[in-house]
Amino acid sequence: MFKVKGSVVRNLSCLSFLATLSVSPNLAHAEKTQSITNDDPYKAIQLKTEPQTTAQNVTSVSQLSDVKPTDWAFTALQSLVERYGCIAGYPDRTFRGKQATSRYEFAAGLNACLDKINEIISAGLADKVSKEDLATLQKLQEEFAAELATLRGRVDALDAKTAKLEAQQFSTTTKLNGEIIFSTTAGSGGPNNKSSNVTFGYRARLVLNTSFTGKDLLRTRLEAGNNFGSTGDPSSLAALLGTNTARIGPGSGNTIGTSAPANSPANTFNLSVLDYKFPIFDGKVNVYIAPVSFPDEFFTVLSPTASNGQGSISRFGRFDPLMRIAGTTSLVGFDWAIADKVRLQAGYGASAPANASPGGQGGLFGGSTIALVQLLFKPTDNLDASVTYSNTYHQSNSLGTGLVNTATESISATGVTSIRANSIGGNLAWKVTPKLTFHTWGTVIFADSVNNSASTTFTSWITGLTLNDLFSEGSSGSILFGQPINRTSASGLATLGSVNATPYHLELFYRYRVSKNISITPGVFWVFNPEGVNTNSTVTVGVIRTTFTF
Repeated sequence: MFKVKGSVVRNLSCLSFLATLSVSPNLAHAEKTQSITNDDPYKAIQLKTEPQTTAQNVTSVSQLSDVKPTDWAFTALQSLVERYGCIAGYPDRTFRGKQATSRYEFAAGLNACLDKINEIISAGLADKVSKEDLATLQKLQEEFAAELATLRGRVDALDAKTAKLEAQQFSTTTKLNGEIIFSTTAGSGGPNNKSSNVTFGYRARLVLNTSFTGKDLLRTRLEAGNNFGSTGDPSSLAALLGTNTARIGPGSGNTIGTSAPANSPANTFNLSVLDYKFPIFDGKVNVYIAPVSFPDEFFTVLSPTASNGQGSISRFGRFDPLMRIAGTTSLVGFDWAIADKVRLQAGYGASAPANASPGGQGGLFGGSTIALVQLLFKPTDNLDASVTYSNTYHQSNSLGTGLVNTATESISATGVTSIRANSIGGNLAWKVTPKLTFHTWGTVIFADSVNNSASTTFTSWITGLTLNDLFSEGSSGSILFGQPINRTSASGLATLGSVNATPYHLELFYRYRVSKNISITPGVFWVFNPEGVNTNSTVTVGVIRTTFTF
């Protein structure tokens, strides 16, 4: 590829032409009567996608090893390039292509030298251009008059289109993307032992990604939906069956948190994420500041089924519940690349940072809080692992994950008004083959009552296999098996409460890629002993999810 010096708009066109310039030895015998209407010169250009290397100035056309012309036109252009440095090429002296050069491509090289010499004359350095060179340029212009006229006409048209795009663009710093999910769902079982209607719901997300430096990112995410999912919404599947283990992947719809508050009606856009990330220390550390966010929006999740639009159809199957503790929060953190294969992430968040009311109900340090640190490492090219620790304070007697009922993820003891939890989690994703990934995570949560001597240990884990390009390119299938959050031991004043069995989750789904922007995912999951009670009927949930991205 060449870099053309001269006017900005003309350089854009010349750069495209010169990307595959390779002058033919038979140029002098080319047909001068070539029709520009039947042979579009732009069709001859094939831009290469090979890795680019930094261009350097070329002092002679003959240095470019792919070009071996013999006609007078090439000799004349060679002389001009040597004296005025019109063109730049690759350090390895090749054109990155072996296509024969058309008259139009050669005209692009000539136009580059015309622009360069015009610059010299405009700068008051006309004495630097010899009369012989001007005469040579005049002769070349006459020889290639038709091609130059076509080239400049195309450049003028490109200039007009560029100006129009700049005038009509939404923003020079912001890009919009989005995701729309349609979900057809039905279920049965649970503590209430009910069967649901077949429901049809949606969730819509619009994300504005803004960069001011090219390295930073300000993200604004708006969200709306009518499928809230949790037992907090009386019309939800979870409320009907009596268990949050029945919740599907798209989550809480347009709400912020684990349930649908009365002041957040369906089909209304709300702000679900507002965060800003920027690098420091030569990019080795990324700083994260978010007035509205979730831990999983910043901390790396290794599970290949984490996406609620492309991954697991259930809420539980997406990722480690440790990332859901404390729910929605403000968050500040950093991501430090310690070495090529080791990263450290740490952050602190508060659930009600804008609440100025006294009495310990909010602010950065007065309400529910979370401090989290995660170490990620890559022992081999096909293996990723992480270890995560969090310390959380909850103003109520609940972990607040929304994965099980509030009673199930609380300390079963009288007089508990707030709890502090220390949680440890581990994640692993092993790409066994290019198309087969084994993934697993496990979490232990040690919860202690703040106001008395009641303590409870909770555990949860999952393991899965994901097959990529299954039946068609870009499609995938997964099988997941694990244990939802469950009380495994209690001490002090705490008891296991109604928990008398280990719950299990089994899930199967297949994501079919219809096109680059559309996928359809049918799937089903079962929860045995939901909420840890063996008399509760097995939960069965079937989902057909259609995801549109743009």
